[in-house]
Amino acid sequence: MQASSFVIAIFEFVLLIFSLSVHECAHAWMASRLGDQTARLQGRVTLNPMYHADPFGTLLLPALMIFGPLLGGGMMGGFLFGWAKPTPVITRNFKKIVRDDVLTTLAGPVSNLLLALIGFAGLVLIIVSQGYLPQGQTLGSNVEALSLLCELAITVNLALFFFNLLPLPPLDGSRILRHFLPYNALNAYDRMGMLSFVLMIFLGGPIVRFLMQPALGLVRLALSSL
Repeated sequence: MQASSFVIAIFEFVLLIFSLSVHECAHAWMASRLGDQTARLQGRVTLNPMYHADPFGTLLLPALMIFGPLLGGGMMGGFLFGWAKPTPVITRNFKKIVRDDVLTTLAGPVSNLLLALIGFAGLVLIIVSQGYLPQGQTLGSNVEALSLLCELAITVNLALFFFNLLPLPPLDGSRILRHFLPYNALNAYDRMGMLSFVLMIFLGGPIVRFLMQPALGLVRLALSSL
């Protein structure tokens, strides 16, 4: 096991936990702004992972995916995802239920997109000032470590952005879609249960990788033009 690989794994794990906390905090903050104080009263408008972490989705499963390859047991073909405890939302507290619920739901993925943009901005600053150090080299300087952190922030948060918009319960994409489904279809949709989880695990990875390829291509193109 190379030391640099272990450092990358640690960075990924910490970034994922932080990004999931930002995601759920954004849900809670937006719900509070729109009139539902349920999550705020439960202390969920915070970046503290203790208030958001799900033992399986935030800790165990991501740890297996990140550290598994280092131990010879890689999972999901390099695809990394996870989830935190759902943010409680009572939609009857909203003035405009559908609009405000959609905005609250979108706040999570948008927060991950913003974190990816912050990582991109960090890489731009590094390139302009000291030059870009791509992932895979030995961590030998603070600048290189910061470059790696920014690069991983982009990939982790783009993965979370696309993953959470998948229309599979209980992901954010499903909460948006269910507002537009007829009653009979909605009942069947909400009863997907384990089928949704299986689809999430086995189809989520290929779909998210497919969506990330052009997004990461645009990032590389933009960085190479600097």
